[in-house]
Amino acid sequence: MTRHNQYHNVLSRAVRVIGMLVVTMAASHAARVQTFTVLHTFTGGADGANPFAGLTMDRAGNLYGTAAGGGISGNNTCLGDPYGGISCGTVFKLSHHSSSWIFETLYAFSGQPDGANPEARVIIGPDGDLYGTTNLGGTGFCAPWGGCGTVFKLSPPPNFCASFSCPWRETVLNSFAQDDGAYPQSADLVFDQQGNRYGTTPLGGSGYYLGPCGTGLVGGCGVIFELSPSGGGWTEDVLLNFDTVGGGGPISYAYPYSGVTLDNAGNLYGTASAGGTGWGVVYKATLSGTSSILYSFPGGSDGAGPYGGLISDGAGGLYGTTYGAGTNGGGTAFDLTPSNDGWTLNTLYSFSGGGGPLDTPLMDGAGNLYGTTYGDGAYGYGSIFKLSPSDGGWSYTSLHDFTGGSDGAYPYGGVVLDANGNLYSTTSEGGSSGNGVVFEIAP
Repeated sequence: MTRHNQYHNVLSRAVRVIGMLVVTMAASHAARVQTFTVLHTFTGGADGANPFAGLTMDRAGNLYGTAAGGGISGNNTCLGDPYGGISCGTVFKLSHHSSSWIFETLYAFSGQPDGANPEARVIIGPDGDLYGTTNLGGTGFCAPWGGCGTVFKLSPPPNFCASFSCPWRETVLNSFAQDDGAYPQSADLVFDQQGNRYGTTPLGGSGYYLGPCGTGLVGGCGVIFELSPSGGGWTEDVLLNFDTVGGGGPISYAYPYSGVTLDNAGNLYGTASAGGTGWGVVYKATLSGTSSILYSFPGGSDGAGPYGGLISDGAGGLYGTTYGAGTNGGGTAFDLTPSNDGWTLNTLYSFSGGGGPLDTPLMDGAGNLYGTTYGDGAYGYGSIFKLSPSDGGWSYTSLHDFTGGSDGAYPYGGVVLDANGNLYSTTSEGGSSGNGVVFEIAP
């Protein structure tokens, strides 16, 4: 069974719940000439396999990422997981040297107690260390997959390393244990000025779940959590528990797969892939635990299933994407604008194909939006797109349509942009070994 099928059969519970409306028609868009280069093809061995998240770039232009599978486990703690039970995933680095890129595995997970199968990006913290989450593993217990996941920190080796590749040191900041969250997936961590970390999990928590939420013994519809430094360690607080539709709780939406965006006033903004009118919502939450729905997707021309997170334009507006529906059936890109009467949604573009964006879009300094689609594009294996403001609307450019071959297939993660206009990201499958790739698109 491919990782693509495993995701839909095991982890993507929200897709099964809301019955995402997508159509399988492929639309061709004229693309500008771009230079597409595969920087690394994952073998499924020590380097990793199936990178679902996008990449993080440091000031020197080095790239950091995670692979959900592969690596060297060293024990059997990953046996029984949906990735094949062989290995627990990796964190990697790509360094640019002259005209080539050097790949390095920074850390290979072992399941317990350090975590297993990371599906989110690693984020560079204020201290220069890497912070991220694992979808499984840790010391908590969630049936039927073992550990409930972790929040971790990776630090460079403390002393000079005699070889080129030296493992980084991992510290587990939190092991989830169902009531405080479970199975963190594609949610990036965010940091405030006081050093606190914020994130989400799509399951777990104490919210009402006598409905579609939960699998086996794991209940709850997801949480927003905060990690605060305390006495040389970290303290976790659940800021918000998500509830199912009709659950009778303070909120009726579920499955926050993406992370949150933090504004200067301490408000948190994010998406939940189900709930509201049934097709997901954009919400606002506060650090005191209150929340409100800014927009509820009815599942028509506006889109359905917002899996990706939100970005701010600096003027109070929010931008995001949906995975399905829209006028062409392949998901949408949208913006939300605040007004005296609430928030107004404007659909910027409706994609065509078998599955739209699953991650947060990126905006450059000129106001252009970039992102990936999971199953759209001319060949049905996903695409890289650019949306540009044009005459009061938005124009679409396909930067690359994946063929499912050596160039990769099914990109989950978003893109990162360097100072020269080059785009970088990953695909979860494809490549010469079928385990995904890291790629670059040069203008």
